[in-house]
Amino acid sequence: MTTEQNGKNNYVIAITIIGVLFFIFGFITWLNATLIPYLKTACELTTFESYLVTFAFYISYFVMALPSSKVLQFTGFKKGMAIGLLVMAAGALIFIPAATTRTYIWFLLGLFVMGTGLALLQTASNPYVTILGPIESAAKRMSVMGVANKFAGIISPFILSSILLKNIGSIQDKLPTLSGPDKAAALDQLAHRIIGPYVIIAIALLLLGLLILFSPLPEVENEEEEVKEGEQEKTSIFQFPYFWLGVLTIFFYVGAEVIAVDTQINYGLSLGFDITVAKYFSSYTLVGMIIGYILGIILIPKYLSQQNALKFSAILGIIFTAGAVMTTGMTSVLFVASLGFANAIMWPAIWPLAIHGLGKFLKLGSAIMIMAIAGGALIPLLYGYLAGLPKPHASTHAYAVLFASYLVIWFFAAIGHKVGRK
Repeated sequence: MTTEQNGKNNYVIAITIIGVLFFIFGFITWLNATLIPYLKTACELTTFESYLVTFAFYISYFVMALPSSKVLQFTGFKKGMAIGLLVMAAGALIFIPAATTRTYIWFLLGLFVMGTGLALLQTASNPYVTILGPIESAAKRMSVMGVANKFAGIISPFILSSILLKNIGSIQDKLPTLSGPDKAAALDQLAHRIIGPYVIIAIALLLLGLLILFSPLPEVENEEEEVKEGEQEKTSIFQFPYFWLGVLTIFFYVGAEVIAVDTQINYGLSLGFDITVAKYFSSYTLVGMIIGYILGIILIPKYLSQQNALKFSAILGIIFTAGAVMTTGMTSVLFVASLGFANAIMWPAIWPLAIHGLGKFLKLGSAIMIMAIAGGALIPLLYGYLAGLPKPHASTHAYAVLFASYLVIWFFAAIGHKVGRK
């Protein structure tokens, strides 16, 4: 086998393994859309309290991303990914005492630990994909990963909701008629449904972590590259203003993405749809994202630059948000689902525009970008507060929070990615 053939084989192996990881990201991440209405009933939560699911999951990225960067300096990308999967498995196992005691704080702790493992995985895998090949086609590689991620997200609600949300409508109707002990018994039985699926998830994550550890995944290193502007070496990541604008953009983007997916089931229920219909609404958004990713793979960079794709996507986001806020019923649901199409190319385009040229600051920059995923913790919480207000159409009008997100994304695509770059 020639050196060139060997290099191609290593590239295919690396892309395949990372694709599997992105599938896992998607499966675990988008389970939250099902967990929100499930835990709202099982733990007797308000609308605002139920969105602490996304807060606990995504705030872990902010807390743990920089420690993850330090871990990667010692372990490298490959071992870091394996450790991340093992941490996620530990988080899944916390769901056992959480369900047994029906204690919401334990569920939130499990979500936080799973998010911690994902923070390590994402800190390693996103720059890994970006530097595996030419920077001009990075958005295309990220789009391939996005297809794997969102395909898993489409599958996960079908699998988990068929277990967790089965007959939940009739349970909700019956609860007000039950006495204290009978009501507690019914809710305990509902809470116990989650144990089996999360034990299976923990075992799968443990096995995958071991497979990654002993896989032929090549190590990619980009840490020692100096960064100069003219003859002056860059000495701090604060000397890259376009990067910090990229961090801000990721914050608002992830908030928008999480709202577009994780609010859909609750939104459908608030509009009066039956749970047997509403439980699939989050999958509509993810189907839109897959269509957007496929277009990104075809068009970038041959027909459309990363920055123009991002600019057009932000404009679509503004249009679809207006549609969601100004309509009602299934029309509004479909406008929210269309945000999946608008969001699809954003993550793949923002990342390479933000981290290109960081050189030896790449791992630190990647960790800070992962910290910005905290947008998925805070912005949906704002939506949850507004959606829970005792006002007509509150859950519909709450989507107006997305306008700010898409305006920030448009600014980065049009201007921000060039600030301070020579």
